[in-house]
Amino acid sequence: MTNAVPGLAPEVPLALPTPVERVLANGLEVTLVRRPGVPLAEVRLSIPAAHTDLAVADMLSAALFSGTDSSSMSQIAQRLQGVGGSLGAGADPDRIAVSGNCLASGLTELLGVLGEVVTAADYPEGPLSVEQSRIIDTLSVAEQQPEFQVTRALESRLWGGHPYGHQQPSADEVAAVDREAVLELHRSRLHPSGAGLVVVGDIDPDQAMADIEKTLGGWNGAGPPRRMEPLPDLRPGPILLTDRPGSVQSAIRIAYPAVERTHPDNAAQHLANLIYGGYFTSRLVMNLRESKGYGYSPRSRVDHSPAGSVQLTSVDVATEVTAPALQEVIAELRGMGGDPPDDDELDLARRYALGSVKLATATQAGVANYTSALAACGLPLSWLAEHSERLRAVTPADIKRVAVERMSPDGTVAVILADGRSVTGSLSEVAEIEVR
Repeated sequence: MTNAVPGLAPEVPLALPTPVERVLANGLEVTLVRRPGVPLAEVRLSIPAAHTDLAVADMLSAALFSGTDSSSMSQIAQRLQGVGGSLGAGADPDRIAVSGNCLASGLTELLGVLGEVVTAADYPEGPLSVEQSRIIDTLSVAEQQPEFQVTRALESRLWGGHPYGHQQPSADEVAAVDREAVLELHRSRLHPSGAGLVVVGDIDPDQAMADIEKTLGGWNGAGPPRRMEPLPDLRPGPILLTDRPGSVQSAIRIAYPAVERTHPDNAAQHLANLIYGGYFTSRLVMNLRESKGYGYSPRSRVDHSPAGSVQLTSVDVATEVTAPALQEVIAELRGMGGDPPDDDELDLARRYALGSVKLATATQAGVANYTSALAACGLPLSWLAEHSERLRAVTPADIKRVAVERMSPDGTVAVILADGRSVTGSLSEVAEIEVR
Protein backbone atom coordinates (compact mmCIF):
# COMPACT_ATOMS: atom_id res chain seq x y z
CA MET A 1 0.00 0.00 0.00
CA THR A 2 1.40 3.38 -0.99
CA ASN A 3 0.67 6.68 0.65
CA ALA A 4 -0.74 9.47 -1.47
CA VAL A 5 1.53 12.45 -1.98
CA PRO A 6 0.09 15.33 0.05
CA GLY A 7 -1.01 18.42 -1.80
CA LEU A 8 0.95 21.64 -1.75
CA ALA A 9 0.28 23.96 1.15
CA PRO A 10 -1.73 27.08 0.31
CA GLU A 11 0.24 30.16 -0.60
CA VAL A 12 0.50 32.86 2.05
CA PRO A 13 1.33 36.54 1.50
CA LEU A 14 4.97 37.56 1.51
CA ALA A 15 5.95 39.17 4.82
CA LEU A 16 8.74 41.73 4.72
CA PRO A 17 10.21 43.97 7.41
CA THR A 18 9.56 47.71 7.30
CA PRO A 19 12.74 49.66 6.51
CA VAL A 20 13.83 52.84 8.23
CA GLU A 21 14.88 55.43 5.64
CA ARG A 22 16.93 58.58 6.12
CA VAL A 23 18.92 60.98 3.93
CA LEU A 24 22.13 62.45 5.33
CA ALA A 25 22.97 66.11 4.84
CA ASN A 26 25.57 65.12 2.22
CA GLY A 27 22.91 63.36 0.13
CA LEU A 28 23.59 59.74 1.11
CA GLU A 29 20.33 57.78 1.12
CA VAL A 30 20.29 55.31 4.01
CA THR A 31 17.96 52.31 4.35
CA LEU A 32 18.06 50.26 7.55
CA VAL A 33 16.23 46.94 7.88
CA ARG A 34 16.10 45.17 11.24
CA ARG A 35 16.12 41.38 10.87
CA PRO A 36 16.73 39.83 14.32
CA GLY A 37 17.54 36.18 14.87
CA VAL A 38 20.95 35.80 13.26
CA PRO A 39 23.65 38.06 14.75
CA LEU A 40 24.92 39.33 11.40
CA ALA A 41 24.71 42.56 9.43
CA GLU A 42 24.79 42.94 5.64
CA VAL A 43 25.97 46.19 4.07
CA ARG A 44 25.44 47.41 0.48
CA LEU A 45 26.67 50.73 -0.87
CA SER A 46 25.72 51.76 -4.42
CA ILE A 47 27.31 54.85 -6.00
CA PRO A 48 25.94 56.07 -9.36
CA ALA A 49 28.72 56.09 -11.94
CA ALA A 50 27.17 56.29 -15.41
CA HIS A 51 29.60 57.04 -18.25
CA THR A 52 32.60 56.03 -16.17
CA ASP A 53 35.59 54.49 -17.96
CA LEU A 54 34.99 50.85 -17.02
CA ALA A 55 38.66 49.89 -17.15
CA VAL A 56 39.46 52.58 -14.58
CA ALA A 57 36.36 51.67 -12.53
CA ASP A 58 37.42 48.02 -12.40
CA MET A 59 40.86 49.04 -11.20
CA LEU A 60 39.37 51.34 -8.57
CA SER A 61 37.05 48.61 -7.31
CA ALA A 62 39.82 46.03 -7.16
CA ALA A 63 42.17 48.30 -5.18
CA LEU A 64 39.70 50.26 -3.06
CA PHE A 65 40.77 48.43 0.11
CA SER A 66 44.51 48.39 -0.62
CA GLY A 67 45.33 51.27 1.70
CA THR A 68 44.44 54.78 2.84
CA ASP A 69 46.32 57.81 4.13
CA SER A 70 46.40 56.25 7.60
CA SER A 71 45.91 52.48 7.17
CA SER A 72 47.72 49.83 5.16
CA MET A 73 45.96 47.03 3.32
CA SER A 74 46.97 44.62 6.12
CA GLN A 75 45.60 46.90 8.79
CA ILE A 76 42.29 47.25 6.95
CA ALA A 77 42.06 43.46 6.61
CA GLN A 78 42.83 42.95 10.28
CA ARG A 79 40.14 45.39 11.35
CA LEU A 80 37.54 43.59 9.25
CA GLN A 81 38.66 40.14 10.35
CA GLY A 82 38.44 41.27 13.98
CA VAL A 83 34.66 41.67 13.62
CA GLY A 84 34.13 38.61 11.42
CA GLY A 85 33.68 40.91 8.48
CA SER A 86 34.57 41.37 4.84
CA LEU A 87 34.09 44.06 2.21
CA GLY A 88 34.52 43.96 -1.55
CA ALA A 89 33.77 46.23 -4.48
CA GLY A 90 32.75 45.95 -8.11
CA ALA A 91 31.71 48.15 -11.02
CA ASP A 92 29.28 48.05 -13.93
CA PRO A 93 28.04 50.70 -16.37
CA ASP A 94 25.59 52.08 -13.80
CA ARG A 95 27.43 52.09 -10.52
CA ILE A 96 30.37 51.35 -8.29
CA ALA A 97 29.17 49.05 -5.54
CA VAL A 98 30.57 47.93 -2.21
CA SER A 99 29.13 44.96 -0.35
CA GLY A 100 30.03 42.99 2.73
CA ASN A 101 28.95 41.67 6.08
CA CYS A 102 30.08 41.27 9.66
CA LEU A 103 28.93 40.23 13.09
CA ALA A 104 26.17 42.60 14.13
CA SER A 105 28.27 43.64 17.12
CA GLY A 106 31.04 44.73 14.73
CA LEU A 107 28.93 46.96 12.47
CA THR A 108 30.42 50.13 13.94
CA GLU A 109 33.93 48.99 13.01
CA LEU A 110 32.94 47.86 9.52
CA LEU A 111 31.25 51.21 8.86
CA GLY A 112 34.41 52.90 10.09
CA VAL A 113 36.47 51.03 7.50
CA LEU A 114 33.92 51.85 4.80
CA GLY A 115 33.98 55.53 5.72
CA GLU A 116 37.76 55.59 5.67
CA VAL A 117 38.17 54.02 2.23
CA VAL A 118 35.52 56.08 0.44
CA THR A 119 37.04 59.29 1.78
CA ALA A 120 40.77 58.49 1.83
CA ALA A 121 41.65 55.48 -0.33
CA ASP A 122 45.20 56.01 -1.59
CA TYR A 123 45.66 53.20 -4.16
CA PRO A 124 49.37 52.49 -3.47
CA GLU A 125 51.38 51.58 -6.56
CA GLY A 126 52.37 48.10 -5.35
CA PRO A 127 48.89 46.67 -4.60
CA LEU A 128 47.43 48.55 -7.57
CA SER A 129 49.94 46.92 -9.91
CA VAL A 130 49.14 43.48 -8.49
CA GLU A 131 45.41 44.00 -9.05
CA GLN A 132 46.05 45.31 -12.55
CA SER A 133 48.00 42.18 -13.46
CA ARG A 134 45.29 39.97 -12.00
CA ILE A 135 42.53 41.70 -13.96
CA ILE A 136 44.55 41.56 -17.18
CA ASP A 137 45.19 37.84 -16.72
CA THR A 138 41.51 37.17 -16.00
CA LEU A 139 40.35 39.14 -19.03
CA SER A 140 42.97 37.58 -21.30
CA VAL A 141 41.56 34.15 -20.47
CA ALA A 142 37.91 35.27 -20.60
CA GLU A 143 38.33 36.89 -24.01
CA GLN A 144 39.01 33.45 -25.48
CA GLN A 145 35.81 31.96 -24.08
CA PRO A 146 32.62 31.65 -26.19
CA GLU A 147 30.38 33.10 -23.47
CA PHE A 148 32.47 36.26 -23.24
CA GLN A 149 32.67 36.62 -27.02
CA VAL A 150 28.95 36.16 -27.68
CA THR A 151 27.98 38.47 -24.82
CA ARG A 152 30.24 41.20 -26.15
CA ALA A 153 28.84 40.78 -29.67
CA LEU A 154 25.25 40.83 -28.39
CA GLU A 155 25.73 43.95 -26.27
CA SER A 156 27.31 45.78 -29.19
CA ARG A 157 24.49 44.71 -31.53
CA LEU A 158 21.78 45.63 -29.02
CA TRP A 159 22.93 48.97 -27.73
CA GLY A 160 25.52 50.35 -30.15
CA GLY A 161 27.02 53.57 -28.78
CA HIS A 162 25.06 53.48 -25.52
CA PRO A 163 27.31 52.65 -22.51
CA TYR A 164 25.56 49.29 -22.22
CA GLY A 165 27.04 48.43 -25.61
CA HIS A 166 30.48 48.01 -24.00
CA GLN A 167 30.05 46.57 -20.52
CA GLN A 168 33.37 44.79 -20.14
CA PRO A 169 36.78 46.42 -20.71
CA SER A 170 39.45 44.63 -22.70
CA ALA A 171 42.75 43.49 -21.24
CA ASP A 172 44.50 46.19 -23.29
CA GLU A 173 42.22 48.89 -21.88
CA VAL A 174 43.00 47.81 -18.32
CA ALA A 175 46.73 47.70 -19.09
CA ALA A 176 46.59 51.36 -20.13
CA VAL A 177 45.21 52.56 -16.77
CA ASP A 178 47.60 54.37 -14.42
CA ARG A 179 47.33 55.35 -10.76
CA GLU A 180 46.49 58.97 -11.49
CA ALA A 181 43.44 57.90 -13.54
CA VAL A 182 42.19 55.84 -10.59
CA LEU A 183 42.75 58.70 -8.14
CA GLU A 184 40.96 61.12 -10.45
CA LEU A 185 37.98 58.78 -10.77
CA HIS A 186 37.78 58.50 -7.00
CA ARG A 187 37.93 62.29 -6.58
CA SER A 188 35.35 63.00 -9.26
CA ARG A 189 32.83 60.20 -8.87
CA LEU A 190 32.96 58.63 -5.39
CA HIS A 191 30.68 61.07 -3.65
CA PRO A 192 27.51 60.52 -1.59
CA SER A 193 25.01 62.59 -3.56
CA GLY A 194 22.56 60.07 -4.99
CA ALA A 195 24.39 57.11 -3.46
CA GLY A 196 22.47 54.54 -1.42
CA LEU A 197 23.55 52.64 1.69
CA VAL A 198 21.58 49.59 2.82
CA VAL A 199 22.15 47.85 6.15
CA VAL A 200 20.18 44.70 6.98
CA GLY A 201 20.54 42.55 10.07
CA ASP A 202 20.18 42.15 13.79
CA ILE A 203 20.74 45.84 14.36
CA ASP A 204 19.43 48.71 16.43
CA PRO A 205 18.38 51.21 13.73
CA ASP A 206 18.96 54.23 15.97
CA GLN A 207 22.49 53.10 16.87
CA ALA A 208 23.24 52.14 13.27
CA MET A 209 22.11 55.56 12.07
CA ALA A 210 24.30 57.26 14.66
CA ASP A 211 27.28 55.19 13.49
CA ILE A 212 26.57 56.05 9.85
CA GLU A 213 26.33 59.76 10.65
CA LYS A 214 29.67 59.55 12.44
CA THR A 215 31.57 57.52 9.83
CA LEU A 216 29.97 58.71 6.57
CA GLY A 217 28.44 62.07 7.44
CA GLY A 218 31.68 63.83 6.51
CA TRP A 219 32.00 62.10 3.13
CA ASN A 220 31.76 64.55 0.27
CA GLY A 221 32.80 64.70 -3.34
CA ALA A 222 33.26 66.79 -6.44
CA GLY A 223 29.84 66.86 -8.04
CA PRO A 224 26.39 65.42 -8.68
CA PRO A 225 25.90 61.86 -9.93
CA ARG A 226 25.57 61.20 -13.63
CA ARG A 227 22.46 59.26 -14.54
CA MET A 228 22.28 56.72 -17.31
CA GLU A 229 20.11 57.66 -20.28
CA PRO A 230 17.34 55.18 -21.24
CA LEU A 231 18.19 52.27 -23.47
CA PRO A 232 17.48 52.76 -27.18
CA ASP A 233 14.71 50.77 -28.79
CA LEU A 234 15.70 47.37 -30.13
CA ARG A 235 16.39 47.31 -33.87
CA PRO A 236 15.32 43.96 -35.33
CA GLY A 237 17.20 42.82 -38.38
CA PRO A 238 19.22 39.95 -39.79
CA ILE A 239 20.72 37.47 -37.35
CA LEU A 240 24.30 38.48 -36.67
CA LEU A 241 26.55 35.47 -37.18
CA THR A 242 29.90 35.99 -35.48
CA ASP A 243 32.44 33.57 -36.91
CA ARG A 244 34.45 31.43 -34.47
CA PRO A 245 36.40 29.08 -36.75
CA GLY A 246 36.65 25.51 -35.51
CA SER A 247 34.07 25.91 -32.74
CA VAL A 248 32.28 22.66 -31.91
CA GLN A 249 29.38 24.51 -30.29
CA SER A 250 27.14 27.38 -31.31
CA ALA A 251 26.03 30.04 -28.83
CA ILE A 252 22.59 31.39 -29.72
CA ARG A 253 21.41 34.58 -28.01
CA ILE A 254 18.03 36.15 -28.74
CA ALA A 255 16.88 39.39 -27.10
CA TYR A 256 13.42 40.90 -27.22
CA PRO A 257 11.63 43.82 -25.55
CA ALA A 258 10.68 43.79 -21.88
CA VAL A 259 8.72 46.18 -19.70
CA GLU A 260 10.18 47.77 -16.59
CA ARG A 261 9.27 46.66 -13.07
CA THR A 262 6.72 49.44 -12.64
CA HIS A 263 4.76 48.56 -15.79
CA PRO A 264 1.31 46.98 -15.26
CA ASP A 265 2.37 44.00 -17.40
CA ASN A 266 5.51 43.22 -15.41
CA ALA A 267 3.96 40.38 -13.38
CA ALA A 268 2.55 38.72 -16.51
CA GLN A 269 5.88 39.14 -18.24
CA HIS A 270 7.63 37.50 -15.27
CA LEU A 271 5.42 34.42 -15.50
CA ALA A 272 5.45 34.29 -19.30
CA ASN A 273 9.24 34.20 -19.21
CA LEU A 274 9.23 31.37 -16.66
CA ILE A 275 6.79 29.30 -18.69
CA TYR A 276 8.77 29.87 -21.88
CA GLY A 277 12.30 29.24 -20.61
CA GLY A 278 12.86 30.56 -17.11
CA TYR A 279 12.98 27.36 -15.05
CA PHE A 280 13.67 23.68 -15.43
CA THR A 281 10.20 22.51 -16.50
CA SER A 282 9.77 25.38 -18.95
CA ARG A 283 8.74 24.76 -22.55
CA LEU A 284 12.18 25.61 -23.93
CA VAL A 285 13.96 23.18 -21.60
CA MET A 286 11.46 20.40 -22.20
CA ASN A 287 11.79 20.85 -25.96
CA LEU A 288 15.50 21.45 -26.54
CA ARG A 289 16.93 19.38 -23.69
CA GLU A 290 14.44 16.66 -22.80
CA SER A 291 12.80 16.03 -26.20
CA LYS A 292 15.41 16.93 -28.83
CA GLY A 293 18.63 16.63 -26.83
CA TYR A 294 20.02 19.70 -28.57
CA GLY A 295 21.38 21.50 -25.53
CA TYR A 296 21.98 20.94 -21.83
CA SER A 297 20.81 24.21 -20.30
CA PRO A 298 18.67 26.45 -22.53
CA ARG A 299 17.36 29.36 -20.49
CA SER A 300 15.53 32.64 -20.62
CA ARG A 301 15.59 35.59 -18.24
CA VAL A 302 14.38 39.15 -17.87
CA ASP A 303 17.12 41.67 -17.05
CA HIS A 304 16.04 44.85 -15.27
CA SER A 305 18.51 47.71 -15.03
CA PRO A 306 18.22 51.40 -14.19
CA ALA A 307 18.35 52.24 -17.90
CA GLY A 308 15.75 49.75 -19.11
CA SER A 309 14.72 46.11 -19.37
CA VAL A 310 15.21 43.30 -21.87
CA GLN A 311 14.41 39.59 -22.15
CA LEU A 312 17.16 37.23 -23.24
CA THR A 313 17.16 33.64 -24.46
CA SER A 314 20.48 31.75 -24.23
CA VAL A 315 20.98 28.39 -25.96
CA ASP A 316 24.28 26.55 -26.49
CA VAL A 317 24.14 23.61 -28.88
CA ALA A 318 26.39 21.37 -30.96
CA THR A 319 27.38 22.94 -34.28
CA GLU A 320 25.48 20.41 -36.39
CA VAL A 321 22.10 21.24 -34.79
CA THR A 322 22.43 25.03 -34.82
CA ALA A 323 19.75 25.64 -37.46
CA PRO A 324 17.13 23.19 -36.10
CA ALA A 325 17.71 24.50 -32.57
CA LEU A 326 17.11 28.05 -33.78
CA GLN A 327 13.90 26.89 -35.46
CA GLU A 328 12.69 25.38 -32.19
CA VAL A 329 13.47 28.55 -30.25
CA ILE A 330 11.50 30.61 -32.75
CA ALA A 331 8.62 28.11 -32.62
CA GLU A 332 8.50 28.24 -28.82
CA LEU A 333 8.43 32.03 -28.88
CA ARG A 334 5.52 32.00 -31.32
CA GLY A 335 3.83 29.31 -29.26
CA MET A 336 3.63 31.52 -26.20
CA GLY A 337 1.07 33.67 -28.03
CA GLY A 338 -0.52 30.96 -30.15
CA ASP A 339 -0.70 28.29 -27.43
CA PRO A 340 -0.95 30.09 -24.09
CA PRO A 341 -0.69 28.12 -20.83
CA ASP A 342 -3.69 26.52 -19.19
CA ASP A 343 -4.44 27.07 -15.53
CA ASP A 344 -2.23 24.19 -14.38
CA GLU A 345 0.84 25.28 -16.32
CA LEU A 346 0.40 28.85 -15.13
CA ASP A 347 -0.10 27.75 -11.52
CA LEU A 348 3.18 25.80 -11.54
CA ALA A 349 5.08 28.84 -12.78
CA ARG A 350 3.29 31.08 -10.30
CA ARG A 351 4.21 28.84 -7.35
CA TYR A 352 7.81 28.77 -8.52
CA ALA A 353 7.91 32.56 -8.80
CA LEU A 354 6.35 33.14 -5.39
CA GLY A 355 8.53 30.50 -3.75
CA SER A 356 11.68 31.95 -5.31
CA VAL A 357 10.96 35.37 -3.85
CA LYS A 358 10.36 33.87 -0.41
CA LEU A 359 13.59 31.88 -0.57
CA ALA A 360 15.56 34.91 -1.75
CA THR A 361 14.25 37.03 1.12
CA ALA A 362 14.69 34.36 3.79
CA THR A 363 18.22 35.57 4.53
CA GLN A 364 19.62 38.94 5.48
CA ALA A 365 21.84 38.89 2.40
CA GLY A 366 18.82 38.30 0.18
CA VAL A 367 16.89 41.17 1.71
CA ALA A 368 19.93 43.43 1.37
CA ASN A 369 20.40 42.50 -2.29
CA TYR A 370 16.75 43.08 -3.15
CA THR A 371 16.59 46.35 -1.21
CA SER A 372 19.67 47.70 -2.99
CA ALA A 373 18.58 46.54 -6.47
CA LEU A 374 15.10 47.97 -6.10
CA ALA A 375 16.42 51.25 -4.72
CA ALA A 376 18.60 51.63 -7.84
CA CYS A 377 15.36 51.62 -9.84
CA GLY A 378 13.62 54.01 -7.45
CA LEU A 379 11.48 51.34 -5.77
CA PRO A 380 10.99 50.52 -2.07
CA LEU A 381 11.31 47.02 -0.61
CA SER A 382 7.53 46.91 -0.20
CA TRP A 383 7.28 46.72 -4.00
CA LEU A 384 8.30 43.07 -3.70
CA ALA A 385 5.22 42.15 -1.66
CA GLU A 386 3.03 44.10 -4.07
CA HIS A 387 4.64 42.26 -6.99
CA SER A 388 3.86 38.92 -5.33
CA GLU A 389 0.20 39.88 -5.09
CA ARG A 390 0.19 40.90 -8.74
CA LEU A 391 1.65 37.51 -9.66
CA ARG A 392 -1.34 35.86 -7.98
CA ALA A 393 -3.73 37.81 -10.19
CA VAL A 394 -2.21 36.92 -13.60
CA THR A 395 -4.48 34.88 -15.90
CA PRO A 396 -3.75 32.77 -19.01
CA ALA A 397 -5.31 35.58 -21.06
CA ASP A 398 -2.76 38.01 -19.60
CA ILE A 399 0.07 35.66 -20.58
CA LYS A 400 -1.21 35.38 -24.13
CA ARG A 401 -1.57 39.14 -24.55
CA VAL A 402 1.89 39.90 -23.18
CA ALA A 403 3.46 37.13 -25.26
CA VAL A 404 1.90 38.46 -28.46
CA GLU A 405 2.99 42.02 -27.66
CA ARG A 406 6.46 41.34 -26.21
CA MET A 407 7.72 37.93 -27.33
CA SER A 408 7.18 37.82 -31.07
CA PRO A 409 10.22 36.51 -32.99
CA ASP A 410 9.65 39.33 -35.48
CA GLY A 411 10.79 41.89 -32.90
CA THR A 412 13.92 40.13 -31.69
CA VAL A 413 17.62 40.83 -32.00
CA ALA A 414 19.67 37.65 -32.46
CA VAL A 415 23.39 36.91 -32.35
CA ILE A 416 24.98 33.50 -32.98
CA LEU A 417 28.63 32.71 -32.27
CA ALA A 418 29.60 29.67 -34.33
CA ASP A 419 31.89 28.15 -36.93
CA GLY A 420 30.60 30.17 -39.87
CA ARG A 421 31.73 27.71 -42.53
CA SER A 422 29.72 24.93 -40.90
CA VAL A 423 26.46 26.75 -40.15
CA THR A 424 25.97 29.61 -42.62
CA GLY A 425 24.23 27.51 -45.27
CA SER A 426 21.72 25.83 -42.97
CA LEU A 427 21.03 29.03 -40.99
CA SER A 428 20.34 30.93 -44.22
CA GLU A 429 17.46 28.53 -44.86
CA VAL A 430 15.91 29.49 -41.52
CA ALA A 431 16.41 33.25 -41.37
CA GLU A 432 18.28 36.17 -42.91
CA ILE A 433 21.93 36.09 -41.81
CA GLU A 434 24.58 38.78 -41.60
CA VAL A 435 28.08 37.32 -41.22
CA ARG A 436 30.69 39.29 -39.33
